[in-house]
Amino acid sequence: MKIKEIISVLQEMAPLAYAEDFDNVGLLVGDQDAELTGVLVCHDALENIIDEAIVKNCNLVVCFHPILFSGLKKITGKNYVERAVVKAIKNDIAIYAVHTALDNHQNGVNKIFCDALGLINTKVLIPKQNFIRKLVTYTIPENAEKVRNALFEAGAGNIGNYEDCSFNSKGIGTFMGNENSNPQLGQRFEFVQTDEIKIEVTFEKYLENKILKALFQSHVYEEVAYEIYELQNQHQNIGLGMIGELAQPMQEKDFLLFVKAKMQADGIRHSNFLGKEVKKIAVLGGAGSFAIKNAIQAGADAYLTADLKYHEFYQAENELLLADIGHFESERYTKNYIVEYLRKKILNFAVILSEENSNPVKYL
Repeated sequence: MKIKEIISVLQEMAPLAYAEDFDNVGLLVGDQDAELTGVLVCHDALENIIDEAIVKNCNLVVCFHPILFSGLKKITGKNYVERAVVKAIKNDIAIYAVHTALDNHQNGVNKIFCDALGLINTKVLIPKQNFIRKLVTYTIPENAEKVRNALFEAGAGNIGNYEDCSFNSKGIGTFMGNENSNPQLGQRFEFVQTDEIKIEVTFEKYLENKILKALFQSHVYEEVAYEIYELQNQHQNIGLGMIGELAQPMQEKDFLLFVKAKMQADGIRHSNFLGKEVKKIAVLGGAGSFAIKNAIQAGADAYLTADLKYHEFYQAENELLLADIGHFESERYTKNYIVEYLRKKILNFAVILSEENSNPVKYL
C-alpha cells in the first residue's frame, strides 16, 4: 500500500475543500508514492514525534495542527518547525495535516468535543457560506433515471440527513442540428420537438468536476444542456463550532468543574457567573473568540473555547458564561478519533496513537 492510498482515506474523513482559506492542510512533507510502513497519529508533528515515528517504523505522520503553517524561506534547523521538517525529510517520513478540514466536518473536532461532554441535539454553530451549488440539466425520459443515479453516485443530492434528493419536472425541448451535428433524435437540419425531463440537484462546490464528468458520461445527447448556480443557502452540516444541550441543566460552577474533568483541563478561565443554570452549550475547539457573538445569537447559556484575551471576556456582555479551557484541551480527543477512523478503514497496516503530549502550556 502506498501513502497516497491512506491520503484518500484521510480525505474521505476530512475533505480538504472543507478547510478554511487561511489554512495549510494535506500532505506537507514527503512522497505520496512511497510504500507505507505504518501510520503515527498525533496532535502536533514536532521533532520528538518524528523520533517516535522512526522508532515505531511509521513513515506517515498524521497530525491535527500543520507543522508548516506559513512559508519557510530557509530550512536550517534553527527552530522547532525547521528541525521537525529536516528530520522528517532525512528519514523519508511524510507529514499530513487535517486541521480545519476536520474542524468544519459535522463529525469532526467540535462533534468530538460535544460527545466528550455528552451534549445532545447538536448542530453546527457557524454554517459554511457559499458552499452549495445547483445543477440543472435536461434529458429525454428514457435517460432520466440513468442521469440521476450517476449524479447521486458522484455526490450530488445530499441535503442534511437525506440523500438522493432531486427535483424533476416535465417539459418540451426543441433543437435543430447543423451540418456537423450527430443528433440522438431526428436528423441534421430537422427541427425536433420532444418530451424532456428537467433534473435539478444540489452539490458541494468542490465536487463540480466529478459531477460534470458523471453528467456527460451518463447523458445520451451529443451536446448536454446544463446550468450551474451558486446558492446563498448555508450548509447546515459543514462549518465551525457546534451547539448542543446538556441532558440536565447544571449550575455554572458545577458545569465548569464537569468540563474540567471531562476535558482533563488543568485550569479554566471564565467570565462572571450569572447566577443561572446552563443547559444550551456552544463549543469551538481551538481559538474561538471570533464566535462569541454567534454563541450569544444562538441562545447559548455557555460558550467553551480557547485562547481568549483579556478584553474578549467582556464580550460575554452578561449574556452567557464564557470559558477558556485551553487550546490543546479543547481538541484533546481529536487524535483518538482519527486513529479509530483509520483503524476501521485500514486493516493491514499499523495505525498508532502517539504517546507524546505536545501541549506546550503548563500550569502550576
